[in-house]
Amino acid sequence: MLQAARDGGRRVVITGMGVVSCLGATLDEVTRALQEGKSGIAVVPERIELGFRSPLSGVLPPFSIKDRLKRKDRKGLSEAASYAMVAALDGLDGFGDASLLDSERAGILIGNDSSSDQSIYTLDTVRTEKRTGTLGAGLVLKSMNSSPTINMTPFFKIKGLSLTISAACASGAHATGLAYMLIKSGFLDLALAGGCQELNWQSMASFDALMTFSTRISEPEKASRPFDADRDGLVPSGGGAALYVEELEHARRRGADILAEIVGYGFTADGTHPTNPDGFGAERCIRLALDHARMDPEEVDYINGHATGTYVGDRAEAQAIHAVFKNHDTPVSSTKSMTGHECWMAGASELIYCILMMRHGFMAPNINFERQGPDEPPIHVIPETREKQLKTVLSNSFGFGGTNACVVLRSFEG
Repeated sequence: MLQAARDGGRRVVITGMGVVSCLGATLDEVTRALQEGKSGIAVVPERIELGFRSPLSGVLPPFSIKDRLKRKDRKGLSEAASYAMVAALDGLDGFGDASLLDSERAGILIGNDSSSDQSIYTLDTVRTEKRTGTLGAGLVLKSMNSSPTINMTPFFKIKGLSLTISAACASGAHATGLAYMLIKSGFLDLALAGGCQELNWQSMASFDALMTFSTRISEPEKASRPFDADRDGLVPSGGGAALYVEELEHARRRGADILAEIVGYGFTADGTHPTNPDGFGAERCIRLALDHARMDPEEVDYINGHATGTYVGDRAEAQAIHAVFKNHDTPVSSTKSMTGHECWMAGASELIYCILMMRHGFMAPNINFERQGPDEPPIHVIPETREKQLKTVLSNSFGFGGTNACVVLRSFEG
């Protein structure tokens, strides 16, 4: 079996985090929603008017970046980039000192894989007006997938690596995992990592056409049903997530509040199909993350599943989890049952949700779960909140193209 690279060197911790989520406007609100099993999903009337098969979506609390940034700092931000920026600003409340990012030893890695509305606006404007002169100066920066890092790098004066990761629904997890690797291996001391996902209808029209979305319109809060036998598709969602990832001694020297430690990261590719996962790549990814963390399966207290509510995807992940944890009855839930699928940001936001669970001593429920399908490998899905002090958690993220990312978090022990 392929083994993860090990260097036994620098330890990597998380010292700040912020999230723009349909579960709440603050980390405290998000924590309560996770504990209470509260859904952030609703019907979006505009999508009904546009003829969407499914008008369901995660819906953010009232949001205005104008209250947070001057015009010059926001004019080049795409919708998704604005969520990432606000999440990063919110994360500074815990991280503390933004000036630390003004360094050649600091980097930024943000997961993002689309900027749809601005690209479509550009095309529509030129086709209608037959000229390009009315296109705004910031439109190029808004239209690029790398809009988050293009704008955030100079804003925070980051002088090390600046990189946007496009890896479908594993983008946020890969961004955070790569930040961990770069710090552990000595290339950086500090990184702003995370992911973001636009919520506009333009970004979801083609997915709606594929009939991948739930049509349980009469009960929006029950539409997202990961792992459940009666699931009928995913519910799209979005927002932004930011994590301040730091080398342990760097954090200790400044007296930082350490939220959690990253102890393992695994990455694989299925190498089989553009959209249908085979489960074997996910299994290898889980094993690599655990191997990198020097952990056995029985040491994992909780698994945050990637499961989105599609038949093929959930079944493949259940196969992978069963293969690794079948002898340990490890609790599993997918927070997507409450948030919907936050797509490019999900791998980062779900790490934040896991840290909140670790900090507050509970496992979030997989709401709407009643039973697994009879032909699916059995796993221990928890439909209700459980109180438990979590020491080690595994977060799974899988995406189109068969890209897989797994991150292992551990409660910090000095």
